[in-house]
Parts: sequence; structure tokens; C-alpha cells
Amino acid sequence: MRRPLYSERGDHIESADPVRVSRYRGLTRLNHWVTAISLIVLALSGLAFFSPYLYFLTWLFGGGQIARWLHPFVGVLLFFSFLLLFVQMWRLNLPKPEDTTWVANIGDVVTGHEERLPELGKYNAGQKFIFWAMTILIVVLIVSGIMMWEQYFAEFVPIPVRRVATLIHSLSAVAIILVFILHVFAAFWVRGTLRAMTQGDVTGGWAWRHHRKWLREVAGREGRDAAE
Repeated sequence: MRRPLYSERGDHIESADPVRVSRYRGLTRLNHWVTAISLIVLALSGLAFFSPYLYFLTWLFGGGQIARWLHPFVGVLLFFSFLLLFVQMWRLNLPKPEDTTWVANIGDVVTGHEERLPELGKYNAGQKFIFWAMTILIVVLIVSGIMMWEQYFAEFVPIPVRRVATLIHSLSAVAIILVFILHVFAAFWVRGTLRAMTQGDVTGGWAWRHHRKWLREVAGREGRDAAE
């Protein structure tokens, strides 16, 4: 039976003071920020079309016509950018037995008593929820968005179907904005997390406190490589 993985090959420990643990490579970080910026652009331009009261947001893009043209193309960029992240990360975001315990004791997470929780791999249950919610919602958004893209697909999608797609697209957009806000809040809530996506590494203490099983696997792998 294949042993479950909790880390990626690029993860490694640097002998420094304090000890640093590499968590994300440069390409992964760039990919993440392209995805995040694309989502922000889509959220702002989409909200501008969602309600007349928010139409002023089109000023950020040079007016309504430019925003209307830009929105679907950025949507395509978001889809392919997130697809690259999905290929890299999906295995480490699969459910593990410890995730159930983590969710059942979410109060200990909020109050900072993570020592009472089981050791975790590279991602906890909350991060996995964000990952899979983003995955499902982005697929729904790209499919419904293509159905709404009259410039290229009007002749392939009947008007009644397009109306349903518009409703689904709007609801999914609201949902992904809420998930994104949760993601950003969590990144600031857990001190040291944001550094992983800006500088690529975390302190050894952070890794030991929040993702001990991941740290053990990285350390064990480096120990085996050194022995060889």
C-alpha cells in the first residue's frame, strides 16, 4: 500500500537561525498571485454589472465597455491559472483521517490551542475546504460564463439556457467572493502564513506548531537524501 504524502519534493529545510522551511517555490507563488489578482479583477468588474449601485466600479477599468470586454477574458485566465495550481496541489488536499478531528475541535484552532489537535500535513481541513470550494466554483463559473459570452457563443446557447446560466453564474460569483474573503482572513489570522506566499518559506516553529506531520516528512526525506 502506497504511503500517503504530506509534502512536495520542493519542500525543504534550510539550516539558518531561525530555521526556515521552504513551503512554496517561486513558480507556485507567481501562479497563486496571478490567480488571486484575476479573481479580484473579476469580483470588482462582476459586481459592477451585478447592481446599478455598484456600476461606479467600472471606473477602475476605464469605463463600462472596457470592463465588459475585460471580464470574460480574465475569467479564462483565472481558469487556466487555477488549473495549474490544481495540478500541483490536489493530492495534498485529499481528505485525511485527522481532518475530521480538526473540524470537530475547531474551537481549539480559533483559541490557539492547536497542541490538542492531531499532527497535520501540508494543509489543514480549512485550507482543503477553500481549495475544493474554489475548484468547484471556478468550474461552474467558466462553464456558465461561456454560455453567457454572446460575442462567441450566442448561436450555440438558447436564450432560456443563457438566462439560467446567468443566474447560476451570479450565485456562484457571490459564493466564490465569500470563500476568497475567508481565505484572506485566515491568511492574516494565522501569523506567519502570509510569508509563505510572499517569500516562499516559514519558520521552523510555525511549521512545528501548525503542520507538524508535513515538517516531519520534509525532515525525514532530507535525512534519507543526506544518507544516500
